[in-house]
Amino acid sequence: MIPFPREILAVEGARQIADGDVVIVGTGLPLLAATLAQRTHAPGARLVIESGVVFPKVVPTPVSVVDPRLMHGASRHGSLYEALGGMVQRGLVHTGFLGGAQIDRYANINSTRVAGKRLPGSGGANDIASHCRKVVILTDHERRRFPERCDHVTSPGFLDGPGARKAAGLPPLEVKVITDLCVMEAADSALAVTALMPGATLAAVRAETGFAVEAADVLAEVAPPTTDELTLLREVLDPDCVYFPERKSEK
Repeated sequence: MIPFPREILAVEGARQIADGDVVIVGTGLPLLAATLAQRTHAPGARLVIESGVVFPKVVPTPVSVVDPRLMHGASRHGSLYEALGGMVQRGLVHTGFLGGAQIDRYANINSTRVAGKRLPGSGGANDIASHCRKVVILTDHERRRFPERCDHVTSPGFLDGPGARKAAGLPPLEVKVITDLCVMEAADSALAVTALMPGATLAAVRAETGFAVEAADVLAEVAPPTTDELTLLREVLDPDCVYFPERKSEK
């Protein structure tokens, strides 16, 4: 089975969740990645949904954070206030998944406006970036998404650089950006490439990034999905190609 690039993205996202982690996820690939983790290596992962569902056993895969299928086996059906205020802002959530229109070299995220065009805004993204210990960003790798500086900072990474986050009164943060080309990481520093997706090159990453790309001395290669992972994704979690419409061409 040959995986599509976004399938590798989802699987690598799932690998960021350890068994027992408390994770907040939103609509899209993060929700699919979290569900995949819960069905494979992290059955004890405890999911928090921004809409207020706490610790569900997700069966089958929902299509949004307000899908009733998210409520199966939940410890609580609460509210946005309880998820963000009662869980995230109290430091009870270890990992948060985010996306955005722009991610700059210091892992700041813009989901508010680009070139004067208004975007959906923060939702709970600012809370997650401000209070979680680890943030995982899943995104396509396009030059327009990775500027030197975001047009607007919706959710803080490391602001202007080393020490700026602490000076702003924010707790330490580990960031991992997973794209269809590479994995970039940072902890109070600029993002640096630490691994490449199968078949990708550092030159390709640099061509699609709007800031000078730093890289580890030795770059790992992301392990492709296993046959079992792809079978689970395609036949159980996304049989109708809701998350991966590109697969319809194979049907």
